[in-house]
Amino acid sequence: MKVVTEELRFSTKGEIDLVDITSEVEEIVERSEIKNGQVLVFVPGATGAVVTIEHERGLLEDFKRILKEIVPRGAGYRHDLIDNNAHSHLRATILGPSLVLPVVEGKVVRGIWQQIFFVELDVRPRRRRVIVQVMGE
Repeated sequence: MKVVTEELRFSTKGEIDLVDITSEVEEIVERSEIKNGQVLVFVPGATGAVVTIEHERGLLEDFKRILKEIVPRGAGYRHDLIDNNAHSHLRATILGPSLVLPVVEGKVVRGIWQQIFFVELDVRPRRRRVIVQVMGE
């Protein structure tokens, strides 16, 4: 089995910034020359996440709104006494730090409207990295 690992690096704008990384992930899979296997997309960090969602402005705004409703800022979290970003950590925990997608015939398998997004959940702009690891034959 062959394993190829690369990193994406980029800056975010702060709380609930959504960064479409679909094309970068697909380029890494193509460069790997792995025909069949899977690709892992992983965020090292406690206030970032990766999701799949349609890249449509209204839906992305709905996604931001629902995150704010499910885990509101300043709701008396104990961690806020330390860093004032407990909601960021909790949102990241709910969404998750990784995705695994199949690779078939050298292409990432995803739905026609299913893009891969990094979600910035921290309260400030950050310099981020995402690990993309392609495994297979």
